[in-house]
Amino acid sequence: MQISFISSAIAATAETGAEAAHDVAFYANPSFWVGVAFFLVIALAARKVYAAIGAGLDARAEKIKARIEESIRLREDAQEMLATYERKQRDAMKEAEDIIAHAKAEALRLQEQSARDLDEAVKRREKQAMDRIAQAEAQALAEVRNQAVEIAMSATRKLISDSMSAQQSASLIDQAINELPAKLH
Repeated sequence: MQISFISSAIAATAETGAEAAHDVAFYANPSFWVGVAFFLVIALAARKVYAAIGAGLDARAEKIKARIEESIRLREDAQEMLATYERKQRDAMKEAEDIIAHAKAEALRLQEQSARDLDEAVKRREKQAMDRIAQAEAQALAEVRNQAVEIAMSATRKLISDSMSAQQSASLIDQAINELPAKLH
């Protein structure tokens, strides 16, 4: 019984509300204005939110653009530095090759100079040795001559003293003394 009473009360209220809703204009209904206000608040908030999101996206796009430009500039700088270092490396390699070629030429020149100096030193030593040998031969020859002269003089003295008389010997001594002043001047 109660259920039927509640149902009939709800049905009566619904009929009264439906009749009342038809009797009032839409702009006089507070639900309409609440809906309009809700949509206006949402639209105004969405506008600010969209503007903030747009500004954030624009700032992010500018940062990305700046990073891209910076990376392009850094890439160009890196390529320029790479080209510079490659050029320096080629120059250094060429300079090293020139230094090696110069060192080889200098070593060859020094080797040739050393060979010439060695030949000259050998010839000089050979000449010195030949001069010493010649000097030693001359000295030995002089010594042999001196000894031969000494032996000959000694033999001659002995022969003369044995074969000459005392008178002939005194006469030769006097004659040698008389010739002495003429031989000294």
